[in-house]
Amino acid sequence: MSKQTRENPAKSGSAKKSAAKPAAGKRSAPAAKTAAKPKAGAPAKAAASKTATAAIAEAAVLPEGAKAPDFALPRDGGETIRLADFADQKLVIFFYPRANTPGCTKEAIDFTRLKPAFANCDTAVIGVSADSVKAQASFRDKHSLGTPLLSDPTHQMLEAYGAWGEKSLYGRKFEGVLRTTVLIGRDGKVARIWRNVKVDGHADQVLAAAQLL
Repeated sequence: MSKQTRENPAKSGSAKKSAAKPAAGKRSAPAAKTAAKPKAGAPAKAAASKTATAAIAEAAVLPEGAKAPDFALPRDGGETIRLADFADQKLVIFFYPRANTPGCTKEAIDFTRLKPAFANCDTAVIGVSADSVKAQASFRDKHSLGTPLLSDPTHQMLEAYGAWGEKSLYGRKFEGVLRTTVLIGRDGKVARIWRNVKVDGHADQVLAAAQLL
């Protein structure tokens, strides 16, 4: 057998093996399609995740019937006011966005006007905002306000009572005080919460609820 005859079978076998081997590009194409194909359950999982997040956020808000969160904050004038100071009586806490603004001024004046009526049903009234002690004192003096005005610049009490969160003004989103009022019973539990308060007539509504408690 010649040298050429001996080499041809090897070359022929090599060619067959090469022909049988699929091209690299043909093999990777289906894999790429499989990776790009979205999973059928992805939208459902995303929706479930959003629902769970919303549920957690809702659960974090102080509910009626819960024990009122403790606090110790300075008031206009500098004296420290604590929740324990109001033991064995009812307490109204009105959270307002900012001292000396129109809505907050009207609300504070309304609660001051009704202070004797609240006292007649054994209910104390205090206001809370993120303003400084100095700003609270100026607010009190300018409008002859008769309720203690507490300063919470760190937002610790505001957050505990669900009165701090995202707000929107002229299309701009920011965090701030959410106008909220809380009525606490003699047992130290939250009896009633008013959120997104509308100032007009609000103090009278709170008084009516305190008289029935």
